[in-house]
Amino acid sequence: MRSAWLTLLLFLASTGTVAQAQDNRTVVVTRGEYLARAGDCIACHTAPDGQIFTGGRAMPTPFGTLYTSNITPDPETGIGRWSPDDFYKTMHSGRFPDGGLIYPAMPFGSYTKVTRADSDAIFAYLRSIPPVNQKNRPHDLRFPYGNRSLILGWRTLFFSEGEYKSDPSKSAEWNRGSYLVEGLGHCGMCHSPINALGGTPQSEAFKGGLIPMQNWYAPSLTSNREAGLGDWSIKDITDLLQTGVSARGVVYGPMAEVVHNSLQYLNDEDTKAMAVYLKSIAESGTRVPSSSALPTTESSLLTSLGKTVYDARCASCHGAQGEGKPPHWPPLANNQSIEMESAVNPIRMVLNGGYPPGTEGNPRPYGMPPFAGLLSDNEVAAVVTYIRTTWGNRGTPVSAREANELRSAPLN
Repeated sequence: MRSAWLTLLLFLASTGTVAQAQDNRTVVVTRGEYLARAGDCIACHTAPDGQIFTGGRAMPTPFGTLYTSNITPDPETGIGRWSPDDFYKTMHSGRFPDGGLIYPAMPFGSYTKVTRADSDAIFAYLRSIPPVNQKNRPHDLRFPYGNRSLILGWRTLFFSEGEYKSDPSKSAEWNRGSYLVEGLGHCGMCHSPINALGGTPQSEAFKGGLIPMQNWYAPSLTSNREAGLGDWSIKDITDLLQTGVSARGVVYGPMAEVVHNSLQYLNDEDTKAMAVYLKSIAESGTRVPSSSALPTTESSLLTSLGKTVYDARCASCHGAQGEGKPPHWPPLANNQSIEMESAVNPIRMVLNGGYPPGTEGNPRPYGMPPFAGLLSDNEVAAVVTYIRTTWGNRGTPVSAREANELRSAPLN
């Protein structure tokens, strides 16, 4: 009898242990899914018409085209044979399990900051999704960039390996925001200037730059003359990150994809932490634009024509005085994104239009129609010049040549 009772007790104990282990694994996988969202893994590792995380997405670069890899748990073509150590090595050091060098289009310069616990959780999530047998497509790089040994030079100049270290002089909330922005969120990949070698010196981090091959300008996060958020309220920043719209502005283009795929899924605590950190790195400064390269007479004519175009095409949504109707129609007056040195984004918006992301907080976004088929290059330049130089805005005029260059540029 005692033996039977002992057997029963051992069975119940083992059953409880198994159940607890399963519960723990579910928690880890759920957290991993959340972290994968924060890292926006889906954006690169899913082709427009492909299955989730099967890779094959083309990543055009100045050096040729890279194709993203299959990260489903397929043992032949994916990461099914990887261990947690292998995955962490890839995230942390930018090397494949066999030691091979990874091209820095994968943001391992940011992912190196991710903790081992978070890396393991992401790996557990990826191992839980359905495996898909899909071979990775070879990269198509110009000579000599197909030689991976060249990456060693890039790493020496631009890569510092190491997990995120908290700043003890800052709050836990600030450090959490810093970890997400600098690490998993890899915001610096777009919001930092990229030099001819395809890298960014640490001193230039978050200072803005043209996104290679995409014809969008990712504004500086450190300068209040661009996208610096130093004079924004925490609520306006969190609204923008979570929904794509706020009383101060609206996101379009690549940033709209980031909000749609990633940022809208973050919890309120993490979103606020990011807002606190982003607000803290903004450096105050007077909005003094560069001097215009256009003759005064030409600038005056553009402004005059621009008002005519604006009143006919834009004022009904953005207001006669550029006041807008927030949050859906952003104000153009005193809008730092309009006044930036680069006029690429406002020119693209006039030409191609666009939509903010559809999010839970803004499920039916109001879009802007394209005017490329309705306005000439001179009219596009004129209306952008008018917007950038009116209502107290201190931007500089743009030329018809700039409008024409972006009209013929590929849409990405």
